[in-house]
Amino acid sequence: MKLILIGSSTGGPSQLKFLLNDVELQDCAVVIAQHMNPAFIPSFVNQFNKEALSEVIIPNDKEILKNKIYICQRNMIFGNGNTLVLNATEQISSFNPGIDVLFYSAVNLCKYNKILALVMTGMGDDGAKSLFELYKAGVRCLCENEADSIVYGMPKKARETNPNLKPMSLIELKKEIDNFIKS
Repeated sequence: MKLILIGSSTGGPSQLKFLLNDVELQDCAVVIAQHMNPAFIPSFVNQFNKEALSEVIIPNDKEILKNKIYICQRNMIFGNGNTLVLNATEQISSFNPGIDVLFYSAVNLCKYNKILALVMTGMGDDGAKSLFELYKAGVRCLCENEADSIVYGMPKKARETNPNLKPMSLIELKKEIDNFIKS
């Protein structure tokens, strides 16, 4: 199964909808760490699910991934092995849910799964180091460009950490996602 990982923060919800509303997932799961107060995530997921072509849900502990869009409400990590399973973790991070927490746990999945990882709009550096680790493990990694970012902090840090990242517009990112799903 293919896996798309997305980390976003300030300005992310509307951009995630732009990227994923009309995507039909086939043999592919999308897992998103969106910095947001956990109390607001259920209403965001509920609204997103009403608009999206694919099902949008909050993953439970020990969630076996299917052709859905999963938006983490807390820190989640991937289980070891070749089955895509998300587990809740007590791991502490500066942001909740933490992008680095999620992305670092996906590095070992590269052996079994084709992965696309994106860092999008947001302040701070969450996701920068873990995106670089995914890149070094052979994952296709992308970041949002400054022009389309609401806040160009996280993509900028990701780019500073890995100068090989090509900043892309939302339209370019959407095409990358579509091509990845269909490939």
